[in-house]
Amino acid sequence: MQETTQRQQAQRALMALAVAVLLAMAPWFTTAALVAPLRQAWHVSGSGAAWLTIAAQLGFVAGALAVALSNVADRVAPRWLILSGGLAAAAANAAIALCHSFGGAWPWRFVTGACLALVYPPALKLMATWFRARRGMALGVMVGALTVGAALPHLAAALGGADWHAVVWITSALTAAGGLWGGLAGAEGPYPFVRARFAWNAVRRLWQQRGVRLAIGGYLGHMWELIAMWSWIGLFLADACARAGVGPAAAAGITFGVIAVGGVGCWWGGVLSDRGGRERAAATAMAFSGTCALTLGWIRGSSPWALAAVIAVAGVWGFWVVADSAQFSALVTELADPHYVGTALTLQLGLGFTLACITIWILPWLQVRLGWAGAFLALVPGPALGIAAMIRLGRWRARRPRSEPGSYAATIR
Repeated sequence: MQETTQRQQAQRALMALAVAVLLAMAPWFTTAALVAPLRQAWHVSGSGAAWLTIAAQLGFVAGALAVALSNVADRVAPRWLILSGGLAAAAANAAIALCHSFGGAWPWRFVTGACLALVYPPALKLMATWFRARRGMALGVMVGALTVGAALPHLAAALGGADWHAVVWITSALTAAGGLWGGLAGAEGPYPFVRARFAWNAVRRLWQQRGVRLAIGGYLGHMWELIAMWSWIGLFLADACARAGVGPAAAAGITFGVIAVGGVGCWWGGVLSDRGGRERAAATAMAFSGTCALTLGWIRGSSPWALAAVIAVAGVWGFWVVADSAQFSALVTELADPHYVGTALTLQLGLGFTLACITIWILPWLQVRLGWAGAFLALVPGPALGIAAMIRLGRWRARRPRSEPGSYAATIR
């Protein structure tokens, strides 16, 4: 009876935190959903629009670095970090609606990203305190919630008409609601991580763990592809829809669906990882997503059939491109020193988002010169290297003695 009650409590906590993350992460790709109207309103180039998205990633990296170096994620209750980060991100995102130029908006995008570093990593750590046996599935639901949240600006653009200010206000309100809900519903579970004291060498100690290094290496390959795909798939689909005579509102709605279907992919990836191993699940997802990146840009034509093929392949890509994300987070929570799990997750995310800035910037540059096929081809090395890292990690863990199932000390080499 007690086990059943605890499982029900864990499921309720999972749903509550998933809702908080879904809402709180809404401003992440606000400017990616508003490329066309912002180009017209602020007279920015394609690279300028890219830098508005990159600003949020750099802000997230800066926030993640500050959190990692200070160990604040392991010293402060996650619910208070989610609350403060969500409210601050909502305010910073709302300030964009008052800006009249790229120069005025860029700093606010940076601040928004920095504040979101107080939301996402603590939420992942908090959820891990509720689950052990089904942690892959639970973290998959959390990353799925983030995925749908990242797609919300496209839904707001599809429903909000031509006024880009409305999209900014809507996503700001959703973020504030998510932060408040996370603060209210973010209680720790029955498997809390040990509170840590401040330690400057925490990052160095984490990096000495071979399992953590390989998990982060796989994550970097994943991030080389993911964020650039999310950032520019909307523009690609808008071009494809325009060739077929479909309007921008419908294109925004299709983009929402393509990104949001990744939420189901995250859940499915988590289920696969709990059944057949995290490394295998991650490698499978990257194999599918890399294949889609290799093929999608070659689908051409203006007929309804061509558009249907584009949407179908893009949907498959959206499903698999993020299905592996939770597996890297689950691996880190299982392999890292339990005193510094929050710091390890934040370090992983910070490195991944730093790398993602490169592909966000280079993709429109390549698209102008090589077309969409050449631009998407540049994303393929990411999943290829990620698969290699997962194969190495799987082989290494298989060689470990069965008497050392998951202790972080056994991973130091």
